[in-house]
Amino acid sequence: MKLNYTIEGNGPWVTMSHSLACNLSMWDEQAALLVSEGYQVLRFDTRGHGRSPAPDALYTLDELAEDVYELFATLGITRTHWVGLSMGGMIGETYALNHPGVFQTMVLADTTSRRPDGADKMWGDRMQLAREHGMEALVESTLARWFTEPYRKARPDVMARIGADIRATPVPGFAGCCHAISKVDLLERLPEIRCPVYVIVGEHDHGTPPEMARQIHENLPGSELLVIPSAAHLSNVEQPEIFNRALVDFLRRHR
Repeated sequence: MKLNYTIEGNGPWVTMSHSLACNLSMWDEQAALLVSEGYQVLRFDTRGHGRSPAPDALYTLDELAEDVYELFATLGITRTHWVGLSMGGMIGETYALNHPGVFQTMVLADTTSRRPDGADKMWGDRMQLAREHGMEALVESTLARWFTEPYRKARPDVMARIGADIRATPVPGFAGCCHAISKVDLLERLPEIRCPVYVIVGEHDHGTPPEMARQIHENLPGSELLVIPSAAHLSNVEQPEIFNRALVDFLRRHR
């Protein structure tokens, strides 16, 4: 799997992994900030997203983590900080458990380590909707989950940009990754992760709510937890000042 990626800056590695139905551009603002802080930032399109291949298959989190393993091997990366949001957090958790010792720190934003009851049906319904009607059918409902209503009304420009990313996501890639994240079940293994972890979640995130973030935090001894007010699922986009300040402070303390 030859993933599309971009590298910017010089210094310690920071790897950034995006949400379902997004691409590496989701991290534009954070990447620019980290480069200015003296980091070398790797961003990539998860398989099935952006400019990476989209095999028509049902993916697993182990496969998505192995894609990252191969990318690191290609680039010679043996140590890196990890910043993952939603699906990117799940990939990071899986990688950290499969390949301990690579991550210097982890930021797990708006993500989960265990899906609730009914996840298979919920994700199955979304996969079917995408296959039958295309990604356009998912745009409005996804934006409604990802952002608070006041933000959606105030920032039509952001809604147009993120909406375009959702539409551009290949249906096979979306469906394949839906299957992967519908099976996430890592909660009981989280204590095996030894690096410093910062858990971040939007106060109004309904997809991966604060309760899920607290579960991760409680199962990672020594981890930190931040609940960002007035933010839903894409907290790095909706409240970038708070997210960025927390991210930079955390990385500085563990540089």
